[in-house]
Order: sequence, then C-alpha cells, then structure tokens
Amino acid sequence: MCGLAGILLYPTERSEAEWQAIGQCFAQTLLYNEERGREASGVALIRRSGAVRLFKGPVPASELVRSEEYRTALGRLDAETTCLLGHARAPTKGSRWNNANNHPLLAGQVIGIHNGHIHNDDELFAEWGFSRLGQVDSEIIFRLLDAVPPDGQSPADYLPVVQERIALLQGRFATLSVHLNRPEWLLVLRNGMPLCVHYHRPWQALCFSSRYLFLRKAFGREVITERLDSGQAYLFDATRLPELGGEPIGTIALE
Repeated sequence: MCGLAGILLYPTERSEAEWQAIGQCFAQTLLYNEERGREASGVALIRRSGAVRLFKGPVPASELVRSEEYRTALGRLDAETTCLLGHARAPTKGSRWNNANNHPLLAGQVIGIHNGHIHNDDELFAEWGFSRLGQVDSEIIFRLLDAVPPDGQSPADYLPVVQERIALLQGRFATLSVHLNRPEWLLVLRNGMPLCVHYHRPWQALCFSSRYLFLRKAFGREVITERLDSGQAYLFDATRLPELGGEPIGTIALE
C-alpha cells in the first residue's frame, strides 16, 4: 500500500501567494498520504519543456519535506510547471535502500508513481527485453508506457495503444505518469486501487490523492472530490484545464 499525491497545473503566471499555497497544498497532501507508506518518499516537478526535477530517498515524507533538497525542488515552481508528483512508499518488492526502487520512477522518457502490486513484472521484463534500473515491480508499468510515445498522436490514437500495453499487466494499480515528450499530458490509470481527484478552479489545477479524506483535509470540508472509476485510463491536458476543468481529454476502459 502506497500513497499518491499529484497536481496538474495550467501553465500560467500566478502570484507569489498562489505559488506558496500550491506548494503547501502539495506538501500537505503528500504528508497525509504518509500513513499509507513510511518507508520511502519522493517528488517530481515537470516543466512544459519536458525537463524534470526529481528528488527521493528512503525516508518518510515528513522527513523529506523538511530537507533542503525538497525546498530547492519545489522552489522551481513557476509558470512553466505542468505537474507535481509525490509518493509515499510501503514496499512490496525492492529494497528502499536502493533508490532506484523508490518513486517517482523515471523509465526512459516516462516519469510516474504507482500504488499497487504487479505480479508478472519479471516475466514481462524478460519477454520485452527492457532494461531494468531496480527490482520494484512498478517499473514495468512505465517501461511499457515509454515504449509507446505519444508524439504527434491524438488522444483517440494514443489511448488504444496504452490500453493494449496495460492489458499485459497482472495485478492491481493506480498510477499517475507523464511522458516527457508530451509534458502537458497526465495519464491516470486506475485498476482496483483507490484514487480521487479535485479540480480547484481558483488555481486552474487538478489535484489527486489516494484517498478522498486527504483532499478533504487539504482543501476543507466543503471541497468536492470524485473517486475515479476503476478499470479506466484517463488522459488530462494541463493546457486545457481552464476550458475543461476536471474533465479528461480522453478515457478508455482497461479491460
């Protein structure tokens, strides 16, 4: 069991107060998710250029967010930021002392976070001949996605290919991932593991957490959140958040 935290941001200028509020909300959501995993934690900041700032380690989120490295990473929040990803880990496979097993995971051009357990990762790595950085089962998800880059594709073209690859997985999962060739797109997969979302209109931001309660804690009792349906892939576009709000640009069943 792990905890996921994420914010998809419309890339635009904001006041210093808004940036501070966004950073604080992200940190709070990550900290709330610590109860789902205390063995390791990490964060990634993705920019519109495809550049990524990644910081993680074998420490609980409450220790991570107090570090100078975390403050430096989150200090890069600006108008070019499209996504923040955070993870609180409870390992099912792969030692936390090998940082390649801790999340977020960077697999080729895909960076992502995962909650769940994949049972056939070793078989898929052998079958597809992918390189492997760690032992964690989660890595196979993002290796499969890295092999289907979304360059120049519409959601209608891209999601069926995602569906085909994800159908190879045996297990339960919730994931948030970004292919750095399309850093404005966030791919969300949910199959049996919890994941909730809230669109915060004042920030033009889509906020994710493993549990509804954690978003309620972050935004207050009046917040409206939605549990994403299981067995679905969702594709969101940061650049279209003001237009679409919390609606994805595409969805497809995983089965």
